[in-house]
Amino acid sequence: MSAANQLSDLQLAIMRVLWENGEATVARVHAILHEERGLAVTTVATILSRLEKRGLVSHDRQGRQFVYRALVTDREVRRSMVSELTERVFQGDVTQLVSHLLSNRDLKSGDLARVRKMIEAYEGRDTAAGQFPPAGQEESHVD
Repeated sequence: MSAANQLSDLQLAIMRVLWENGEATVARVHAILHEERGLAVTTVATILSRLEKRGLVSHDRQGRQFVYRALVTDREVRRSMVSELTERVFQGDVTQLVSHLLSNRDLKSGDLARVRKMIEAYEGRDTAAGQFPPAGQEESHVD
């Protein structure tokens, strides 16, 4: 996924429905997001069609309905979007990004301890094999 494939808030919400459900029809995505966002069915269909043109989702026909599924993982999207943010806002300096996140006064109790554990795990990883648990699969993680 390249920078050109960054997702808007609505696109990301639709992708989350697909990730959480494995696959979904336009009607299913609409039903899940309608109360929260008040979307029209046609809006959901249009967004899914655009995501498909960009190669992020695909569909199969089941009867008269299209059933969509994601072609990229949430991890791939997260990595791409954070990488783009780091480049655009922090000129590629990851330490500035981390400093900004840590200086945020909204840290919850235990967040710093979890960050320390993640750093320790990262420093202790098998660098020869490149082994490190993927984001979201650590014992505890920061979202």
